[in-house]
Amino acid sequence: MRSPTALAELEREIAVPGAGLDRLRLTETPFVPEVRLHLAEDAIVWWARMEADAGRSLPPPFWASAWPGGQALARHLLDHPELVTGRRVLDLAAGSGLVAIAAALAGAERVVANDIDPYAVAAVTVNARANRVALDVTGDDLLDRRVHADLLVAGDVFYSPEMAARVLPFLQRTAADGVEVLVGDPGRGHLPAGRMEVVASYPVPTTEPFVDSPVRRVQVLRPR
Repeated sequence: MRSPTALAELEREIAVPGAGLDRLRLTETPFVPEVRLHLAEDAIVWWARMEADAGRSLPPPFWASAWPGGQALARHLLDHPELVTGRRVLDLAAGSGLVAIAAALAGAERVVANDIDPYAVAAVTVNARANRVALDVTGDDLLDRRVHADLLVAGDVFYSPEMAARVLPFLQRTAADGVEVLVGDPGRGHLPAGRMEVVASYPVPTTEPFVDSPVRRVQVLRPR
C-alpha cells in the first residue's frame, strides 16, 4: 500500500529547487534516455539529510540511483518491445520504477511495480507521472506468493547473499509456473553459477559511488 507520508515527503522534495548534492533532480537515465527519473545527485548525502530532518532511521534510498541491472533490463525491453507488448508485467524490487516505466513505454497491457520500501513506492509513483505512464504500485512482500503475470522483470536483485537466497528460489518457482522471467545482473557475485542463462549483455555507464570503471558490463538473464 502506498505510504502517504513517503509520497508527501518526496513531492515536497521535488517541489523545492536546489543544486546541492542532497537534492533530487529529474534527469534522463544514462543508458535509457527515453526515461526520466527523480534521482539524487548523491544518494548517501540525501539519505543523511532526510534522516536528520526526520529524526529517525530511514531505509537506504536504493530508488534514488539508476542501478546498472535496471538500466540494462530497461534498455532490453525498449529494444525488444515484443517481449512486453500486450502482456502483463510485474517489476520486482522496482526501486525507481525504471524497468516498469520502460515496460509501459514498450506497450505492456498492464504493469505492476513492486517494492517493500514505501519511499520506493512513492518514487515509482512520481516517476510514472513524470513519464506519463500508468502503473499499478504495491508495497507487499511477494516472495512467498505466486505471480499473476506474463513476464516478471527484476533489475539488480542479487545485491547481497541474503537477498539472493530469497529471490532466486522465487524466480525459479515463478518460471516453473510458466511466467517468463528476465533479470538484469551486473555480476555482484551473489548469484550462484549455472542457475541462469545469458539472454543479452550491455555496457552500462555506471552511476554508482566508489566504482573505478565508468562502464559496467551487465547481463540480462533468465532461469535455466
